[in-house]
Amino acid sequence: MRPTRSAGVLAGYLADVVLGDPKRGHPVALFGRAAARLERVTYRDSRIAGAVHVGLLVAGVGALGAAAGRTADRGGRAGPGAVTAAATWVALGGTSLTRTGLHMARLLERGDIDAARRLLPSLCGRDPAALDRAGLTRAALESVAENTSDAQVAPLLWAAAGGAPAVLAYRGVNTLDSMIGYRSPRYARFGWAAARLDDAVNYVAARATAALVVICAPLVGGSPPGAARAWRRDAAAHPSPNAGVVEAAFAGALGVRLGGPTRYRHELELRPTLGDGGPPGVADLRRAVALSAVVQVVAALLAGGLSYPRRP
Repeated sequence: MRPTRSAGVLAGYLADVVLGDPKRGHPVALFGRAAARLERVTYRDSRIAGAVHVGLLVAGVGALGAAAGRTADRGGRAGPGAVTAAATWVALGGTSLTRTGLHMARLLERGDIDAARRLLPSLCGRDPAALDRAGLTRAALESVAENTSDAQVAPLLWAAAGGAPAVLAYRGVNTLDSMIGYRSPRYARFGWAAARLDDAVNYVAARATAALVVICAPLVGGSPPGAARAWRRDAAAHPSPNAGVVEAAFAGALGVRLGGPTRYRHELELRPTLGDGGPPGVADLRRAVALSAVVQVVAALLAGGLSYPRRP
């Protein structure tokens, strides 16, 4: 591995901190539109068709990242580090996550439930129509927890491990999961490959995120033993092998209770409870956003260190 990859990972993280998501023509949005168009051709009510759909898109975006890196390697000074930086930046969503989480907290503090319901789809795919202040707070906090892994720690680790091709392929998988990885009548079979692949590519990152939550909890007045205990005891009962790990760690760190009935547009999930405390309040949501931000910083430093070449 080259020093340029380490520098590229850190530069991509700093670009996300300073610039946030691109305002127009976000590559992830362009990928999503391309995936939706391809789905018109590839859709069949079968797992095989879904696997072909996912394979074409993920292989394509990974190949694009590899080709960009080769071109930059031949082009002179900027080199593949600049490509890694750009790919990492567009794959990350940590700054948008913290901004949206804080915006949600402000709306809930002033009692603007209608605006909070309109904002919730920016965080997660739940049906906000029937959610009250407590339900919106819980949904937002759980989304902040899960997306700390999906939108920040996982992209950083994949960028450290494989540069631009790996981080772009990861973002492709995660985007497809958010589009078709549901147990709805249309996607129960077609979306199976996207959901299972997303579970696989996030497995290590979710556990790394939970470990960082344990370590960083004191910085927001949280409890490391509480985070570790909830992770160990409660995570396995969650329907997601990765979201449960991170949400349980956040719940234990913050001393709140997460989980319970969770309404999506296509189904009602009866999720287990995570943590020992009471229902989260808006102050807990703010602490969750702060904890997420701290974890993001530490994850960026970790990824930069992991991608730095070791002397033989």
